[in-house]
Amino acid sequence: MISRVSSALLLALAPLPAFAQAQQCRIPEGLSEPERDDPRPGEIVNKRATQHLLALSWSPHFCQRRGSEPKNRFQCSGEAGQFGFILHGLWPDVPGKQDPAWCAPAKPLSKSLIRQHFCMTPSPDLLQHEWAKHGTCASNDPASYFKAASLLYNALTFPDMDALSRRRITAATIAAAFAARNPGVTPNSVAVMTDDKGWLREVRLCLTQNFRPMPCRPEDRGTKPTRFVKIWRGPGLR
Repeated sequence: MISRVSSALLLALAPLPAFAQAQQCRIPEGLSEPERDDPRPGEIVNKRATQHLLALSWSPHFCQRRGSEPKNRFQCSGEAGQFGFILHGLWPDVPGKQDPAWCAPAKPLSKSLIRQHFCMTPSPDLLQHEWAKHGTCASNDPASYFKAASLLYNALTFPDMDALSRRRITAATIAAAFAARNPGVTPNSVAVMTDDKGWLREVRLCLTQNFRPMPCRPEDRGTKPTRFVKIWRGPGLR
């Protein structure tokens, strides 16, 4: 169960001057409680986590492809700000492919909790999904789960993605850039995820059960380090 975030990790990820992730984030007035998000038959995997993944979605890539969908309005329209890396989720993990998921019924999150974490994850639907699918396998309390996730997210210092986007780089370049900005993180604890055309989609930090960086297991390593990666800048990173 998540009750606290390891102080060792927070010290390891001591903040440095950061590239802004939510540029002038503005919390919309019209936020409402999301609907329940329930598993489909066969999706429930009730296991005890032995490690974690902190998944960071590259918002310009997501919005370039799915920004026109009404449910993605706040993240992608610009009315709430321009976003770089957002928190996709904090995922309980185990060796192998069948990770913990949908461990308990999840009520809709409160509007106050959504507002508190909106600039980290600017989508009420995604916050609800992450709590229902992953958070219920880590905690009995959504406030505790998102507090842990936000401490981890806010402790990270992100690379200058605008500068990286203008270079010919590989997945290893991105992993090394994350490690360089975050003492205690090593390139082999960073997994870079791309789409089938080589565009950056997500970065994941592999963590132990106590939230310390660890080498990613083979099934969590993502794109091969030698693969060339392109970064979609979007309107906020020109």
